[in-house]
Amino acid sequence: MGWFFKDNLKEIRERIEKKSKLGRYIQFCIGCLCIAISFNLFLAPNDIVSGGVSGISILLNHLIGINTSVFILSANVLLLVLSYFLLGKEKTKASVFGSLLYPFFIEITKNINLYLEIDNSQLLLSTVFAGVLYGFGSGIIFKAGFTTGGTDILNQIISKYFKVSMGKSILYCDGTIVAFTGLIFGINKLMYSILVLYLVSYMSDKVILGISDSKAFYIITKEEKKIREYILKYLNHGVTVIDAKGGFHKENKNVLLCVLPTKDYYKLKEGINEIDKDAFFVVTDAYEVSGGE
Repeated sequence: MGWFFKDNLKEIRERIEKKSKLGRYIQFCIGCLCIAISFNLFLAPNDIVSGGVSGISILLNHLIGINTSVFILSANVLLLVLSYFLLGKEKTKASVFGSLLYPFFIEITKNINLYLEIDNSQLLLSTVFAGVLYGFGSGIIFKAGFTTGGTDILNQIISKYFKVSMGKSILYCDGTIVAFTGLIFGINKLMYSILVLYLVSYMSDKVILGISDSKAFYIITKEEKKIREYILKYLNHGVTVIDAKGGFHKENKNVLLCVLPTKDYYKLKEGINEIDKDAFFVVTDAYEVSGGE
């Protein structure tokens, strides 16, 4: 039975990987192009470091004049070799495409500032556009199921062999790279680099998850029937009743789950308060809603 289930999981994974394969590769290329343009148009000319191998390349270009795309390619190949021996063949395969194609896009867009004249004297404006464009590209790449290799590989190695979470690994790795910005370029550039990192993270999440247009309510109330009827008859939305048990008193309770458009958020919130002012409810963003009504 175990082997049968394992085979089914393998088939599911293969179907997911093959699904819209051409579309995913196109998404990846668009994402790489966005990151490369952000790098060559805003980051590299202003010595703003966004972490990762590309951030190291900016530091080394300033110190010893190394070609950024050549360094990124060389570093990625080295990390791919390490990944093969330390992480295994399967995880390495997922990083090969991005590791090789990303520096190619960096190289072909290196003279983009000759065609798009940007006044980089407005450093804050350049930083914001750099972070938004870089984050948009990263989000598209992650959403398509790819990475650009580089320190993504290093983060996985650190996480595996030093027994730390991926979040901490990213913090240690990118944090160290960005910290060198302050030593080499000064505190002002360090602050701009931190701003870029925040914008990249924020935009990536927005692209991957989307902008929430729905809210999910989890409601515990003594007036379950009234609130349920209010949702069904007045708001015209469905509601699911979930069996639950209180962690402190061990009492069996029902939790009402309702997902509705953000425009109806106020109506349900105020309706709950009117029906049962002592009701406990939690509201979260629902980024994707499928099925049901």
